[in-house]
Amino acid sequence: MALAGLSPAIAGAGELVNVLYAGSLVNLMEHAIGPAFDRASGDHFRGYAGGSKLLANQIRERLRQADVFISAAPGVNALLTGSKNGNWERWYIRFAESPLVIGYDPSSRFAADFTSQPWYRVVQEPGIRLGRTDPKLDPKGALTLALMKRAQSYYRIPGLEERVLGAPENPAQVLPEEALVGRLQSGELDAGFFYSTETSDARIPAVSLPAAITPKAAYTVTLIRAAPHPASAEAFVAFLLGPEGRRLMSEHGLTVRRASLTGAGADVPLAIRSILRR
Repeated sequence: MALAGLSPAIAGAGELVNVLYAGSLVNLMEHAIGPAFDRASGDHFRGYAGGSKLLANQIRERLRQADVFISAAPGVNALLTGSKNGNWERWYIRFAESPLVIGYDPSSRFAADFTSQPWYRVVQEPGIRLGRTDPKLDPKGALTLALMKRAQSYYRIPGLEERVLGAPENPAQVLPEEALVGRLQSGELDAGFFYSTETSDARIPAVSLPAAITPKAAYTVTLIRAAPHPASAEAFVAFLLGPEGRRLMSEHGLTVRRASLTGAGADVPLAIRSILRR
C-alpha cells in the first residue's frame, strides 16, 4: 500500500528501513510509529535505540548502518555534518520537544515525599537511588547536569548539583538511556531524570520542574548519506512528519511543533519537502 501523497517510487516498495533513534522514544517507535508505518507503506521498520551521541558516533565510525537518524538534540547533528565528519547528513528537520522531568517509582519509600516536599529536598534524602544517562553519550544526561546547575542557582543551594549527582559520570547513577525506564519500573531505582514523553508513555508519576530551569529534548530527523534503502527511508520520514505520525507522537506525550529545516534544503527529497510547506 502506498502512503498518501507519496509516489509509488517512494512508497510501497516492500523494503526494510533501518532507523536509529534516541532511546527516549522506544515505546513510541516500537509500538506506534513503526507498526503504523509498516501497515501504511508495506515497508518494514527496523529500529535501534540508544543515546543520540552514541548513535551518531557509531554512524560516523561505520559501526552501525542507518537509513534514518532521529536525535534528541540538534547539537548532535553537527557530529555528522561537514567533510571532517564524513558528510553523513546535509540537513535535519526539528519536529518535536519534550521537557525534562523527575519520574519516580510509586511503590518507592520516597514516593510520598515527592508529593509533599520540594523535589530538590527529596533527591538529597539518604538512601535514594537515582538514575540518569551518560552526559557524554546522551543529550538527556547533559541536560540533567544543566538542570542541576540551574537549580543550584535558582534555589540558592550551593553544592546541590554535587550532592545530588556526585561526579558527572557517577557509575552509581549512570545507565544506558534505553534501560532507564525499565530499571525504574523493576524497582531498582527510586527516581530518575526522564523526558516527559517517557513518563507519560510508561505511566510513571512525575514531578514537573519550574520553566525557568527546565531544559527540553528537541527531536530531529534526517536521512543518512548513502542509505542502503533510500526509498523506504524517504517514506518513513514523510510518514513521521505527516498527519498520522504527528497524531501518534502527540498521543505518546511529545509536544509536536511545526517542522523546521536546517541545512541544505535542495537535498531534501520532494516528498519530505512538500510536508515542510504545509
